[in-house]
Amino acid sequence: MDKQVATAEEALADVRDGQSFAVGGFGLSGVPEVLIGALYAAGASGLTVVSNNCGVDGRGLGVLLAAGRIARVTGSYIGDNKEFARQYLAGELEVELTPQGTLAERLRAGGSGIPAFYTPAGVGTQVAEGGLPWRYAADGSVAVASPPKEVRAFDGVDHILEHAITTDYALVRAARGDRHGNLVFHHAARNFNPLAAMAGRITVAEVEELVEPGDLDPDEVHLPGVFVQRVVELTPQQAADKGIEKRTVRER
Repeated sequence: MDKQVATAEEALADVRDGQSFAVGGFGLSGVPEVLIGALYAAGASGLTVVSNNCGVDGRGLGVLLAAGRIARVTGSYIGDNKEFARQYLAGELEVELTPQGTLAERLRAGGSGIPAFYTPAGVGTQVAEGGLPWRYAADGSVAVASPPKEVRAFDGVDHILEHAITTDYALVRAARGDRHGNLVFHHAARNFNPLAAMAGRITVAEVEELVEPGDLDPDEVHLPGVFVQRVVELTPQQAADKGIEKRTVRER
């Protein structure tokens, strides 16, 4: 099946307000910025986003955040995104913080048809006991807090029940891909991309290099095309535009 779509805008033409998105990337590595830009251009709002972090000020998901398009975020890292912190503390944004490994497994479980699982991560903390602020009120009080989670002992060790994540869409970026949706990621840019792709009911991949079916060695495929519904080939300029979250230099 040829899953190539001509443009990112066409690939997201059916997006509506209030839908949910799993988005790959870590910091600015492996972030599907072209698809995020198309989502911004589509004008959809009230979005629920599941991603390790919410971009940075002015790039990645930070573009949607600054425009007030995101209503809820499930992630594990706020980082240096000042607008993210401001909206969260001002009660404008609902945020579910979850341990990073738990987030990865919740996405993978969603894509694997596993409704929930037990993990020791978070036992003895507010992750398990509840009370983490999901949304603040304007006066700084907690308007919505996380609920307590079921705890069960396995071999004498407590574990908490975590529910899988599935979303309406997933947006991911790959280094190489074919028209059937088979994807190969580049080193650290792999990060959350395969997991996010698995969790989406409609997964859209932006690909830096599009090859013909059969040109990818099956042994090098990181994500099989069964998880991908739409593929967008990037222009050379789009493929080369990769942000750096923190640039450091030192004197010789």
